[in-house]
Amino acid sequence: MASHSGMHERKVLIFPAGTEIGLEMFAALKGCRNMRLFAAGEDISNHARHLYPEYHVLPHVSHPTFAPAMADLCRRLGISHILPAHDDALTALTTLRERLPAMVVAPSAETCATTRSKRATYLKLAGAVRTPRVFGDLDAIDHFPVFVKPDRGQGSLNAMRADDARQLAHAVQTAQDPLVCEYLPGEEYTVDCFSSPQQGLLFCHARRRDRVRSGISNCTVTVDLPGIDAMASAISTSLDMRGAWFFQVKRSSTGDLALLEVAPRIAGAMAAHRVQGINFPLLSLMEQEGLELRIQWNPGVVELDRSLRNRYRHDIRFDRLYIDLDDTLIFNGEVQLDALKLIFQCINARKQVILLTRHASSLVQTLKQHRLHGLFDAVVHITDGSRKSEHIRPEGRPIFVDDSFSERQDVQRVLGIPTFDLSMIEILTEQSVASRGTDAPEQEPRHG
Repeated sequence: MASHSGMHERKVLIFPAGTEIGLEMFAALKGCRNMRLFAAGEDISNHARHLYPEYHVLPHVSHPTFAPAMADLCRRLGISHILPAHDDALTALTTLRERLPAMVVAPSAETCATTRSKRATYLKLAGAVRTPRVFGDLDAIDHFPVFVKPDRGQGSLNAMRADDARQLAHAVQTAQDPLVCEYLPGEEYTVDCFSSPQQGLLFCHARRRDRVRSGISNCTVTVDLPGIDAMASAISTSLDMRGAWFFQVKRSSTGDLALLEVAPRIAGAMAAHRVQGINFPLLSLMEQEGLELRIQWNPGVVELDRSLRNRYRHDIRFDRLYIDLDDTLIFNGEVQLDALKLIFQCINARKQVILLTRHASSLVQTLKQHRLHGLFDAVVHITDGSRKSEHIRPEGRPIFVDDSFSERQDVQRVLGIPTFDLSMIEILTEQSVASRGTDAPEQEPRHG
């Protein structure tokens, strides 16, 4: 992906950490060497509270106490880099650069302010790339449909197509500072890019947006899009881009690509290119540090389809796992990966893992065949027909995983311990990193 130099630890604050952008940053950076990730955001419910041991509360970026609160948090945690994970956070943090004791990973404040406004973006790029026609005078509209959207907005909020004058009047009243543009009926693409002031445009590749909900691409497919490199180069040069950024285009009625918007930040669906080798957040950190970068990736078609993911907080505490073999750890001749994940999660936490089975064939042979031999702290092979509850030591907070309802019922009745089948262990393997009550104390009241 990139050349690495220097072994200093980066303490990276993702803000606001609970956005789709912030979650992609976490996924991209959580396995990187010499990296500690911290979460911050408003005092609202969000998924970041489940990913981090601590979630630090900050006021909204528009509140007058935001700047000192952010500076104080960075000093207390020793933050070296701040990754903005929302458009408003991006513009706010870049204007505060001189007041913060950490590096804001973003282009210039001027670039961020320009791209936050679609009108300003189109004016800046006029003549450099194809931009949609904008109707300043509504009386000049000579045909419908047209498209109305807020000048500053995200997530397709209050963006709508108007098929006649009546719908146009409603759309203009609904959108804040509305922009009335030509309607682009064709396919829509996001183009993921990476630029360096010293090395120029280092990466540019498109994704087709096949399923979009609330402005978020839930299904996207990487594609080769002829001519997009020249468009990306023109945008990068005109807007003085650096680090990770993207732009969106859509085909007009004549089939040419017209610009929708430019954003100088990470996009949530950049994961489609991350899994090919382009770790945009890491590259952005390295670029801001002035490191020379080399990009390497695995070309090809990747389809990314996203859906909701479950994470759980619960009060189940255990020190010993008893797990069944047939139809639990091995099902239809295959090792169940969710069960294996639970086992290694226990191993990492220094919890005992005991195999408790009535396996009818050679147990050693079966375990060796499936590469499971030597995995367990102990193996209890029941051959005399006794109940499994008789072989579970009640001390040390044990839990029991078995596909058999009757076995689980007996264990729970006799020992009163938690029991699970495969459909239930998600609560253990997708457990929130932060248990209840570990959120950092609120530093400012909630605003906005």
